[in-house]
Amino acid sequence: MDPFLKLFAFAHAYTAAAVEPRKRDEGQTMAEYSVALTIITIAVITAISLLSGKVVDTISAVADVLPGS
Repeated sequence: MDPFLKLFAFAHAYTAAAVEPRKRDEGQTMAEYSVALTIITIAVITAISLLSGKVVDTISAVADVLPGS
């Protein structure tokens, strides 16, 4: 066997054994979920409050056009 190949195989085995596999954090934690939920809730409340006047006006305009009003 080639000495260079032996050295490479030894180095590879040594580094593979020396390095612990790192834990991978997959998914979100509860804190991240709560932050995301808070931001989404604030955005929805802001959008509803900004659009509420226009929505009421639009519903009233459609109701005025409908027969029987």
